[in-house]
Amino acid sequence: MNEPIARLRSLRSVELRTTACTDSTDFYSEVWGLRVVEQGADAAWLRGTGDQHHALQLTAADRNGLGRITFAVGTPAEVDEAARRLESRGIPLVAGPGPSGGVGGGYGLTFVDLEGRVIELLADTLAVPRLGREDAVPVGVTHVVLNTVDIDAAVRFYGDVLGMRVSDWSEHQMAFLRCNSDHHSIAFNQAQWTSVNHVAYEMPTVDHFMRGIGRLRQHGVLPLWGPGKHGPGDNTFSYFADPAGLVCEYTSGIAQVDEDRWLCKVWRRVPELSDLWGTAGPPSKEVRDHMAGVADPGAFERFPALSAEATR
Repeated sequence: MNEPIARLRSLRSVELRTTACTDSTDFYSEVWGLRVVEQGADAAWLRGTGDQHHALQLTAADRNGLGRITFAVGTPAEVDEAARRLESRGIPLVAGPGPSGGVGGGYGLTFVDLEGRVIELLADTLAVPRLGREDAVPVGVTHVVLNTVDIDAAVRFYGDVLGMRVSDWSEHQMAFLRCNSDHHSIAFNQAQWTSVNHVAYEMPTVDHFMRGIGRLRQHGVLPLWGPGKHGPGDNTFSYFADPAGLVCEYTSGIAQVDEDRWLCKVWRRVPELSDLWGTAGPPSKEVRDHMAGVADPGAFERFPALSAEATR
């Protein structure tokens, strides 16, 4: 059995392709609580209070979708080794290994998963100081939920190739995968098509979480679903739609996994476990429609030379 290509340290950032880049940049910086660090004619990079150069990249596009998911690895040497291991598996690189050329710097590589999602591994990015955590604003991105047409294949790929571990299942509908002590940094949802379901942003405490919801309410932005508290992950949740209709989540208190003692569990999909507090009720058709998004061929459309078969 092949070893994973690298040891992932954390989820670093997410790029979203958006039909409302300018309006969404304003939303995430003026309402959501992120700060713009770089901005161009058709893209923007925004940070939280944590030590990542940016947590979110917004890129103008004709259709909403996922641009890339970036994971932190330890050293450039690990990136080079990951490239060798990808080659040995017959998984083609989109870019690298080498200097990323991105606004946050770093040394990395990108490749594509089974459904066309671009995955970036990155080391040695630009250092930025942590910001004060008094305000009710996000630390950074804490997890991404992805819609998949084949949840078993997706879980196998992210386990075998990226070394992620399954923390829990929600019946056979959702799988929660971790790369560090956080209960999940990626989750897969079985769906009719491939798309991004939502991106979650960490608030330091429940107090920050609730005050953030209050700030959005003052701006006339109401939750699609929440506030509440999930069973799987034990984290708080409140979901909103950004100006393009993509779903963003405030969350706090994610469960911490002790690798030596954690037992993977299969949760029943019932309202009292979807929301332990009973404050949010079951998700509405509106929030389900937003989370379903639109079918996203990802890299298979943007990089025609790649094919799904090449990544198998």
